[in-house]
Amino acid sequence: MIQSMTGYGKAEAHCNGKKIHIEIKSLNSKALDLSARIAPLYREKEIEIRKYLAQALERGKVDFSIWVEKDADRQATPINPFVVSNYKQQIEAISKDLAINAPTTNWWDIIVRLPELTTPVEQEELSQDEWNEAYRAIQQATQALIEFRKQEGQALYKMFALKINNIEQLLSSIVPYEKERTEKIRQRLEERLCELKGVDYDKNRLEQELIYYIEKLDISEEKQRLTNHLKYFRETLDGGCGQGKKLGFIAQEMGREINTTGSKSNLAEMQNIVVKMKDELEQIKEQVLNVL
Repeated sequence: MIQSMTGYGKAEAHCNGKKIHIEIKSLNSKALDLSARIAPLYREKEIEIRKYLAQALERGKVDFSIWVEKDADRQATPINPFVVSNYKQQIEAISKDLAINAPTTNWWDIIVRLPELTTPVEQEELSQDEWNEAYRAIQQATQALIEFRKQEGQALYKMFALKINNIEQLLSSIVPYEKERTEKIRQRLEERLCELKGVDYDKNRLEQELIYYIEKLDISEEKQRLTNHLKYFRETLDGGCGQGKKLGFIAQEMGREINTTGSKSNLAEMQNIVVKMKDELEQIKEQVLNVL
């Protein structure tokens, strides 16, 4: 079954009091266009993440994000109580020595303006256990996106099957007009010749020219090739994932045959049918861009 390139997946993991969030979005693109927003702690794993996503998703404009939400008690930078106490003692001692009134209220308004109140936090390193949890979450989000792509692919499959059937029916509806078209061409030429009074012409030569002209307008080959393209399109649809580019090429060939049929029609009813076929094919071309 074909897959769409449009998809969305997300997952979460919990480790060491942290919640790890993974989010992946995908849209259609001719090749893999991967944009990654990675939390600083996981930057060392960026190459590994990109390699995994490239293998799993193949094509599409992919937007990947990983960020960490810490618990409130872990997120706050601790204030050093010894530094605060020392500042207060120094202010009181200086006030006494210089006979300056020490503040009696709003100590915090003064102390928070002073430097180095907080305890330095050591640079966090990524542990193997935490990376294992994060990597599992990345795999879960990727699988969720792939499932989304498959669901979209089923909808595209039904649409393509319907449009191909419509083109096939329209192609069959041309057949009754082919003989009528030939007779009308012959009739028009004979009427024009009758208008040329007093002009003698070779009827055998006229018949030869009619046959030559009608052969040039024959659409049997175009019909046969279009029928083959429709059959090949169906077979490719059932060929599994990764058929997007091939389906696009087949749709282009179908367009050539329909255009040639239109240029040879020479009959209003046939041209109307060709316009309808073009409309159905245009809808296929628009959506085939979304196929992986």
